[in-house]
Amino acid sequence: MAEKNGSFKILSDNRQAGHNYFLMDRFEAGLVLTGTEVKSAKDGKIQLKDAYATVIGNEAWLLNAHISQYSHGNRENHPPVRNRKLLLHRREIDKLFGQIREKGLSLIPTKIYLKDGRIKCEVALAKGKKLHDKRQAERERTAADEARTEMRRRS
Repeated sequence: MAEKNGSFKILSDNRQAGHNYFLMDRFEAGLVLTGTEVKSAKDGKIQLKDAYATVIGNEAWLLNAHISQYSHGNRENHPPVRNRKLLLHRREIDKLFGQIREKGLSLIPTKIYLKDGRIKCEVALAKGKKLHDKRQAERERTAADEARTEMRRRS
């Protein structure tokens, strides 16, 4: 569910992002959430599989992130999938917008975590991998695993 790493607790991790994209610069952003979203997120009921971020009208937004409805929420419960604002500095937003527009990069959320009582989202500038890149990464991973196994066997 959620694991503890030092001073922050990971609520959701997008493991598929590393497989589908070359991840480059990473940014920490705050999230604008409603009360029931915060409670549900703290329970670890977040999915980032199809989520992405973009810049719309000089603001950064997280799109397609699924935060399940809070179990004890009433009629004021939130919709599971909605656009959520990312809180970044103006310079960071301008830099991201330039990279996305000119270089054709994507902005992918890699993890959502709790830091000092606040929910943060780590977003990374990413370039999509082609099929041959994924195969090459798989070959390298297999070779590293075989080498590690052989070293253990010899010891």
